[in-house]
Amino acid sequence: MLTQTRVMTPAIYRTTITHARRVPVHHSFGYRSYSWYVDIDDLPRLPWWLRPMARFHADDHFMSPPQGSLRDRLEAFFAEQGAEIPDGRVTALLQARVFGYVFNPLSVFWCHARDGRLRHVVAEVHNTYGGRHAYLLPPAELPVATAKNFYVSPFNQVDGYYLIQAPRPEAEVDVTVSLHRENRQSFTANLHGKRLPATTKQVAIMQIIAPLAPLVVAARIRIQGIKLWLRRVPVVPR
Repeated sequence: MLTQTRVMTPAIYRTTITHARRVPVHHSFGYRSYSWYVDIDDLPRLPWWLRPMARFHADDHFMSPPQGSLRDRLEAFFAEQGAEIPDGRVTALLQARVFGYVFNPLSVFWCHARDGRLRHVVAEVHNTYGGRHAYLLPPAELPVATAKNFYVSPFNQVDGYYLIQAPRPEAEVDVTVSLHRENRQSFTANLHGKRLPATTKQVAIMQIIAPLAPLVVAARIRIQGIKLWLRRVPVVPR
């Protein structure tokens, strides 16, 4: 079992996200953004004038309980899975709300035991239709396979399996998700970034170089969907 490597939180990762589709057409794109790395029990507290650019709401993740904290909602998910609830530090890579809007294509939670050992990884996927689904994974630095059972894209069937590689962030973060169907790798998404201190100055800079980040990410994904539709990639109904 992996021992916790202490990385100061909160932090910001200036990221590059790439998507590459191989089936039924070759199509790839990439863009710059940023993500927050936080301790879910000690979420960032920003000056009043920056709060509209970074708010953290528990109900942006998992499904229940309605009035619970992010820790409460994570523990409810573990209970639903019949898994041992983590009693140690939980860190997460995610998006904050910017002017009230958030879109988290992928949030990752690293769940530790009280002794600092990494016990589980949770990968939570959101689609552009408001749906969300979380996958409970074992602690591993190598890719972990999990069956796909959530509708993410109108251009991918709800079958096959993911390989998810999500080592804990340090000076850099590098998360890769690949979709495999019929013994072929059909799609890969990668998030890579470098750690920056979450100072007031750095948060303000992010609003200048990557303004309205969650909205821009959602818009880019929709634009790429239009491009696939124009290339006559078959649409999978929800």
